[in-house]
Amino acid sequence: MVGPIIRSLWSSTRKSFSSSSSSSSFSPSPPLSHSRFFSRAFAAAPATAPAAATTASSLDPSRLRNLAVIAHVDHGKTTLMDRLLRQCGADLPHERAMDSISLERERGITISSKVTSVSWKENELNMVDTPGHADFGGEVERVVGMVEGAILVVDAGEGPLAQTKFVLAKALKYGLRPILLLNKVDRPAVSEETCDEVESLVFDLFANLGATEEQLDFPVLYASAKEGWASTTFTKDPPADARNMSQLLDAVVRHVPPPNANIDAPFQMLVSMMEKDFYLGRILTGRIFSGVVRVGDKVHGLRNKDSGAEKIEDGKVVKLMKKKGTNMVLTDCAGAGDIISIAGLSSPAIGHTVATVEIMSALPTVELDPPTISMTFGVNDSPLAGRDGTHLTGGRIGDRLMAEAETNLAINVLPGLSESFEVQGRGELQLGILIENMRREGFELSVSPPKVMYKTESGQKLEPVEEVTIEVNDEHVGLIMEALSHRRAEVTDMGPVSGTVGRTRLCLTCPSRGLVGYRSVFSSDTRGTGFMHRAFHAYEKFRGPLGNVRKGVLVSMGFGTITAHALMSLEARGTLFVTPGMEAYDGMIVGEHSRDTDLDVNPVRAKELTNIRAATKDDNVKLTPPRLMTLEEAIGYVASDELIEVTPKSIRLRKKYLDVNKRKAMSKKPKE
Repeated sequence: MVGPIIRSLWSSTRKSFSSSSSSSSFSPSPPLSHSRFFSRAFAAAPATAPAAATTASSLDPSRLRNLAVIAHVDHGKTTLMDRLLRQCGADLPHERAMDSISLERERGITISSKVTSVSWKENELNMVDTPGHADFGGEVERVVGMVEGAILVVDAGEGPLAQTKFVLAKALKYGLRPILLLNKVDRPAVSEETCDEVESLVFDLFANLGATEEQLDFPVLYASAKEGWASTTFTKDPPADARNMSQLLDAVVRHVPPPNANIDAPFQMLVSMMEKDFYLGRILTGRIFSGVVRVGDKVHGLRNKDSGAEKIEDGKVVKLMKKKGTNMVLTDCAGAGDIISIAGLSSPAIGHTVATVEIMSALPTVELDPPTISMTFGVNDSPLAGRDGTHLTGGRIGDRLMAEAETNLAINVLPGLSESFEVQGRGELQLGILIENMRREGFELSVSPPKVMYKTESGQKLEPVEEVTIEVNDEHVGLIMEALSHRRAEVTDMGPVSGTVGRTRLCLTCPSRGLVGYRSVFSSDTRGTGFMHRAFHAYEKFRGPLGNVRKGVLVSMGFGTITAHALMSLEARGTLFVTPGMEAYDGMIVGEHSRDTDLDVNPVRAKELTNIRAATKDDNVKLTPPRLMTLEEAIGYVASDELIEVTPKSIRLRKKYLDVNKRKAMSKKPKE
């Protein structure tokens, strides 16, 4: 976010400098320091940038349309946003322009919600791109309260899936009337009959989720976001003059109601997003509930407490900003119903209210689903600690986790014992993204395996259960059913995939603890041809202990550099996780045992040197390529008595207790 702000300020400052130098004779001045340049830049910017952004329509709620784009993962939300921005004249630097985080571009998924705005036929459209993965559901929950409408994107070939149900339930709960967009209709397998079938499935989903009569009367459009067109009637090849998104934008203006906002009331805004800028401090983004805000206005932050509203901080609006396309522009004022970013307050966070000083009541906050999984983050205490990272102490790790909990409401951080922290979230992918971000920032830490968060109601133990949709080739169905039966899954529906020969779709409910680490097993079982989607379903009665879902491990009992000579004799014992030349230490896991028990091995054993020539002396050692764990695989693989050692350069698996005697003593204790 810093880049667009600085670029816009620099261009406006350069214009003001060039205009002043052309009107008067140039007089040399001392070079600007970094801070003096930006203080002068911010002073110069409002003279040029806000004038373009502030129009009469920005204070007219009837010309505003606020909408979110919601869908299952990989159904085309971010590509659709690209085409809508291009249709409205935005200059996009690359595909998937809304994915601003490096991990989003690397993995091809949306991790955090983003707001932007475009102008269309004298209307201002504020659009929110939301994640489609179940683990990032908190990002959807906190933004649906900002909007009055939604575009529900559904893959015309796949139909509504597990996450479609989750995001739609949130939209209907807030009274939104979604527009159904059947995407990817240009695919050869998609016909008009397929689209009619998907439309009826979506209608059933609306009805099952308790939609009102008005919500059930949803408009339907057909689109190919990849090719950049949308149509109100089914077609695979629209005429040349209709190969654009204008019909979808017209439908948004027609079907999404303008915000019901009072522009004459005192200013109030609920903070829904928060970012930190190196020069401006906290940038608070949210929808203005009522009134008008101008640069220089005195405001304060409020939060709800049991005793009533509590004031957090007094301050004034230093900058007002609005995202236009992919650029951040400055504006002088903004009115009720608009989505705006404010700089000038340093304490308020997501869920707090920013209001004019005479208002002493806070707006109601968004209710989020509870976290279902927790992991313990602690200091890395292995013998190889401190070699790669720069942030090693418990204090640094705690500060970073607290900062994350401020900007991401779906994560809770609780201090634990001896410089450790319990981090609660929605799933291993969400926590894996957090760990990956931390290791890229130079942190070293040890991470425990995920633990499911149980509930007890009227003396009965409850556990989180997820709804799983699986699509596999027919020959893999038996293997998948057997694997999931060990994980306490129950099949709710099973049948062939329409329009595809030799594919079966399974719908199951499975405990969250049974699905931890299953994705990598599923990919290898189906040879990469299967699809698995999951979303939180409900808390249900505890289903009993899991079956045998993992074998034992090979544990190092030597310290030093791993040798090819040692690994050659270990290959027959199981699957290796390491290569020659890596460092090992006592208690480090170097492979998976072929049996159910752990085995202590010596991977650093070197070949004895003698002065007697042997026939096998010069043989080359040929090893099978090892299984190198990614972070997500490691999170799903480790058992309760193991830890993951995460450093900026490596991911290692280790036993919780490195000493073999301590491990033997602890193994005799009863397990949870």
